[in-house]
Amino acid sequence: MSDGEMKLYKIGELARLSEVSPRTIDYYTKLGLIQPEKRSDTNYRYYSDETLARLKRIESMKREKYTLEEIKASLLQWNKVSQDEIVTDKLTSLQFLLKQLEKEAKEVGPMLEKLKPSQLKNLNKILTQPTAACIEALLLLLGKGPLS
Repeated sequence: MSDGEMKLYKIGELARLSEVSPRTIDYYTKLGLIQPEKRSDTNYRYYSDETLARLKRIESMKREKYTLEEIKASLLQWNKVSQDEIVTDKLTSLQFLLKQLEKEAKEVGPMLEKLKPSQLKNLNKILTQPTAACIEALLLLLGKGPLS
């Protein structure tokens, strides 16, 4: 394979590498979540490394309890930002992390509200300044500010 050629996978190979069934790949293709890079003369679908990365991202989002409709909307949104799968993968990962942080901040908010002023003071001493600023910013975004 030369530098200009990309690795292409038939559906069975893609299924094995992505750890999803060929039937799931068919379904995602019908939904428009993924698309083949090209078709052979005998109508075999060939998928690229970018599709493999996208499949892994879809499965990751499913584990995070996103619906297929939400996943499709998210992927379309990030594709408007960049067609580069590496960029969209990083942006999607960042979006996951922010959502997870938001969830954890919501959970920790009520706990922090129960702390005594002396406990809050000790907490502020333990946390690094950037960590405390990040937590405070998240809590402010969520409408709560017990560290302030």
